[in-house]
Amino acid sequence: MRSLDRREFVKLTTLGSLGVIMGCKPAQNLDLIIRNGLVLDGLGGAGQVKDIGIKGNTIYVIDKLPSLEGVTTLDARGKIVCPGFIDIHTHTDTELLVNGKAESKIHQGVTTEIGGNCGSSPFPISETYAAEYHGRLKDKYGLETSWTDLDGFFSAIEERGTSLNYATLTGQGDLRGYVVGLHDTAPDADQLKAMQRVLIESLEQGSFGLSTGLEYAPGSYASTEELIKLTSALSEHGGIYATHMRNEDDRVEEAIEEALRIGRDAGVFTQISHLKACNRNNWHKVDHMLEMIATAQKDQPVLADRYPYDAWGTGLSMFMPLWARQGDTEEVLARLNNADDLKKIEAYSHERAERIGGWDRVMISSCSYEDDKFCEGLTVLEGAAEKEMAPFEFVRSLLLNSNNSVGVVGFAMDEANLHKVLNADFVMVGSDGSAVAPYGKLGTGKPHPRYYGTFPRVLGKYARDENVLSLSNAVKKMTSMPAQSMGFKDRGVLDVGKKADIVIFDAETVIDKATFADPHQYPIGIETVIVNGTVTIKNGEHTGALAGEVLRKA
Repeated sequence: MRSLDRREFVKLTTLGSLGVIMGCKPAQNLDLIIRNGLVLDGLGGAGQVKDIGIKGNTIYVIDKLPSLEGVTTLDARGKIVCPGFIDIHTHTDTELLVNGKAESKIHQGVTTEIGGNCGSSPFPISETYAAEYHGRLKDKYGLETSWTDLDGFFSAIEERGTSLNYATLTGQGDLRGYVVGLHDTAPDADQLKAMQRVLIESLEQGSFGLSTGLEYAPGSYASTEELIKLTSALSEHGGIYATHMRNEDDRVEEAIEEALRIGRDAGVFTQISHLKACNRNNWHKVDHMLEMIATAQKDQPVLADRYPYDAWGTGLSMFMPLWARQGDTEEVLARLNNADDLKKIEAYSHERAERIGGWDRVMISSCSYEDDKFCEGLTVLEGAAEKEMAPFEFVRSLLLNSNNSVGVVGFAMDEANLHKVLNADFVMVGSDGSAVAPYGKLGTGKPHPRYYGTFPRVLGKYARDENVLSLSNAVKKMTSMPAQSMGFKDRGVLDVGKKADIVIFDAETVIDKATFADPHQYPIGIETVIVNGTVTIKNGEHTGALAGEVLRKA
């Protein structure tokens, strides 16, 4: 008789125990059964029709189960049953305090959200800056908050509750601002040690690693050497390094090499965020970019992520040169009122607009100034025409009126390249969006449709309709791959003993509905979402459940 491996032993003993227990008091041993679904376990293999039994927040058995009285049953006949999606790259943080139902994400099947990306996290906050930071949250959302570190932020989420699981990285931009300040200044030895110390403190409080946003101030002022030294502090704690690279257009290949060097020299897992080549003159670089990462994988752990759209989303201030974005908001806006600075800023702004293809390829997505909200959904060219202004004059007025808080979308990428990136073995699916809602204080503006549509768009448009990748591979890029990269041992795979984060969707109908013109729309085809064993989306509607957990790195 052959010996049993651990998986077979666990399954057989679990099934045996279940049979004995079921014979006695079936209603007391399973809380929920999902029947007759085509189960994709998240590992990329072909699916099998099976039942899934859930007890509490855990998958108890996966097999054909007998009919049981007193147990809630969901019939998934003709549907796909898979692990809950893990959004590996998001900007969700304080939104969960405004609306813990996380509507735009949970309706996509996202059960776990990874925040703190692109160098930005809601911690650490210095004591001198805390009053201003929390004052803005009160003015904008009516929130009463007071944290300064990750522990405090996590406690605020736990007090209010959330519908999905939440983990975060530590933003290097906020970390550098906390220790060094907001200007282009190199840290001294003591400041570097202080950044390492604060980073380690955040890891001990549950952060999963460090993120950089090297196109954004003040994180962009860090040299490669500084980043290697800072990131080296992750190696002893098993943290990851996720990077919005220093450049994503003309110098994108050099930026990839820098990202790989930082991860290699620091000895940490590296995740390249929203991998892309922007602007037509760089589209030909994608094949080499993918080759660079594939080659590096032979010597170091590295993956990437991407959202399924040909447009990026960021702040309008990115059309100001890096030197002009130093300092606090008052300092930045003062440069827009300084004649000498303004000439240089205008020249840079026009040059950047020309690189993307013109101001008609830049759409205003959000403004905080009420009188400018008419331009949300218009291109800069269209908004300027409405105001009878030159494009840069219009850009300047938006930034000044909204205190540098203007969102934009730029149409800069190639669809054929998107296919190549999505299909690459080392690329995961990530939204680069936040958890918002089509109502309330999170329902304003015209956010990038990736906030609502990323995961169903991959499943429907790119897997089913265009065969860019297989359905099982798409699910893998949304589940087991991000779980493994984050070090989650109990999520991302459907298996006995794993947490019961589960999505049931219709492979024939699943699709995104959000558009750039009308983004606040839920997808269709995602009928049931279960978080930690609790049905949170039922028949496409939110049940109101707040069963999500804050996930802290052990």
